[in-house]
Amino acid sequence: MSGPEPPDYSAPFFKGWAKPGPLAPGAAADSVDVPEVESLDAISGHFRLFQLIKGHRFSTDDVLTAWYGTSWCPTARTALDLGSGIGSVGMIAAWRLPGARFVTIEAQEESVRLAQKSARYNGLETRYEIRQGDFRDPALLRAEEQFDLVLGSPPYFPSGSGVEGDHPQKIACRFELRGNIADYCDVAAKHLALGGFFACVFPTEQLERVAAAAEQAELTIVRRRPIVLREDNEPLLTLFGMTRADQLPPSFRKQTWVEPPLVIRQKNGHVHPEYAAVKLAIGFPP
Repeated sequence: MSGPEPPDYSAPFFKGWAKPGPLAPGAAADSVDVPEVESLDAISGHFRLFQLIKGHRFSTDDVLTAWYGTSWCPTARTALDLGSGIGSVGMIAAWRLPGARFVTIEAQEESVRLAQKSARYNGLETRYEIRQGDFRDPALLRAEEQFDLVLGSPPYFPSGSGVEGDHPQKIACRFELRGNIADYCDVAAKHLALGGFFACVFPTEQLERVAAAAEQAELTIVRRRPIVLREDNEPLLTLFGMTRADQLPPSFRKQTWVEPPLVIRQKNGHVHPEYAAVKLAIGFPP
C-alpha cells in the first residue's frame, strides 16, 4: 500500500491564488528532504522556510517587519537582518528585493542551520550571507559595511520577566538573552548607509523604551504604525521606521508621523481586507 502523495511545491495555484514571483530551485526539484521534526512552509510566492515543528516558528511580527521595511525602502541594494533567526524576515525581504544583497546575523546554531537550508531551497545563496554569532560582536560586521535597509524583530522581554517556554530556540526569540531594543538601534545606526532605513517591531506598551533607544543611537523615528490584532482592541504591537537623525533637516529630527492602525483580524475572526492586501504584497495567500 503506497503512502501519501508528496506535496507539489511547484504548483502555480493555491486555493485559487496564483503564486507570484520566480519558481524556487527547491520547488522545481524532484524531491525535497524534510525530516520528521521539521516542516517546509510557504512564506513568499514559491519561497519556503524550513522550521522546527516544536521550535520557534515565523509569525505575523516577522511578516509585518519585512513588509514595512521593504515598503518604505523599496530601492535597497543592500540589507542587514539583525537577530535573523530562521530567516523569516530576511527571506520575505529578499523575495521583495530581488536585486539586493543580504547579510543576516543569528547566534543560535540550529536557527542558522535551518536558514541555510531555506536559502538553498529558495536559490538565494549567491546574495544571502548568513553569519553566526551575537550581532553586538564588532568582529561580525566591519565598520565600513553599510546597508540601505536594516531589519530587526527583537525579543520583547527582559530575561526572567515571564514564562520562557519549552524550547531553547523559542526562549531566545522572546527574551533578551543577547541584546535588547537599544542594541538593535545602536548597531543599526552604525551600519546604515546614507539615507538608510531601519525597520523593527516592538510592543506598543513599551513605546518609551523604543523612543529612548532611538534617541540614544541618534536615530529619528520618522514613522510608526500601531498594529491591532483584533478589531476594536487596543494595539499590542507597533512598527517603527527610523533613519539617522544627522541625515535629516534639523526641523525634522524630532518629528514622527503616526500612521492609522493596521488591523489584522476583524471582529468575526476573518482576516481584515487591508492585512489580506499586505499578505498579497509579500507573496502570501490572502
